[in-house]
Amino acid sequence: MTDGLFKRLYGEIQREGFPVHSRRRIRLEPDAAAIAEWSQTVVPGLVQTPAYAHALFRQGDPRAGDSEIRAMVDKRMARQDVFLRSSPPDFSVVICESVLRRTVGGEDVMRDQLGALLSHGARRTSVVQVLPLSAGCHGLMDGPISILTALDGSVIVYAEGVRSGAIIEDPNAVKQLTRSYNLVTASALSPDASAQLILKLMEAP
Repeated sequence: MTDGLFKRLYGEIQREGFPVHSRRRIRLEPDAAAIAEWSQTVVPGLVQTPAYAHALFRQGDPRAGDSEIRAMVDKRMARQDVFLRSSPPDFSVVICESVLRRTVGGEDVMRDQLGALLSHGARRTSVVQVLPLSAGCHGLMDGPISILTALDGSVIVYAEGVRSGAIIEDPNAVKQLTRSYNLVTASALSPDASAQLILKLMEAP
């Protein structure tokens, strides 16, 4: 019976192109009024370039065929259509400085990715901030999270693991994680200072 369950789950993943644990989050993104993200591992998917995403997928599954990798990249890029809405969501992202200093896919790929972050930060409805390494310990060191606020004001949090993830709806847990996110935001560089750091890293030899 367990083998049959795994086969069904694998079939769902193959058909929809996203892991089961992240599918609900991805379905909620297009209609979100606000999206807030924190990552200390990689640039979040909503602001990744195709080449950066390709490098991550390739390293994550060296045995995957080229067509599989392209399909995964295409699906990730399709998520970014949320920013093309006539009324896009308010978007804020805080990224650990270590993510920006970690070369993914080679220097050219990383430079383009940093440039994409600058472009996102220039949007009227987006805020991009960098948490400096000097900020020290904080409440979100367990891993990346996404906070999605629906048009009706309801809030969910998606907490991501290495090969797993969880939707968190318990009001107390959501409140605590949102508070931790706000504290991380307060400890991060200002949007202008963040842009200056990103530009400095882009121009580094």
